[in-house]
This record gives sequence, C-alpha cells and structure tokens, in this order.
Amino acid sequence: SPVLDQNNKKEVEAVKTFVKRLTERAIRMEGTCTGEHGVGQGKAQYLEAEHGEGLQVMRAIKSALDPDNLFNPGKIGLRAGANAKDIYRG
Repeated sequence: SPVLDQNNKKEVEAVKTFVKRLTERAIRMEGTCTGEHGVGQGKAQYLEAEHGEGLQVMRAIKSALDPDNLFNPGKIGLRAGANAKDIYRG
C-alpha cells in the first residue's frame, strides 16, 4: 500500500489514479487485482473486469451457501449489484 498524507487531497487523488492504472494493467496482463489479503473496498470494482462471467458463478455459490448473507455480508462484492460504494454494507 502506498504511504500518503490522507489530508492532502492532491496526494490522495494521485494515489487513486496510480492504483487504478496499476490494477487495470495487472488485469490486462492476465494478473489479478487482489493482494495477499483478498479484495478490499477499493478493488472490488475490478472483480468483474478480472473474472468476467466467473463472477456470476461466485455470486451463485455465495447465494446458495449463505442465502441470508450472514457470512461477511457484502464484503467481497459477491452480492448481485454490489459495487465499491456498498461493498461493506450488509
């Protein structure tokens, strides 16, 4: 993770741009947007680009095993329609 001053809007935007470019490049090179700890809030928006139709399979498995969304509710964006803005909402 980049080190930055969270109070410096210019720095925050520069890091967001960098992470976006880095993630998109990794996916184009058949890499992954995830790190050693899985997908965080900021990278959940790239799951569909990385996994394509496979994401629907993951969502179906999540729904079958956890129909009430009790296990890590929404955290990895497997709910249909989940995006980076609501990734941590149950």
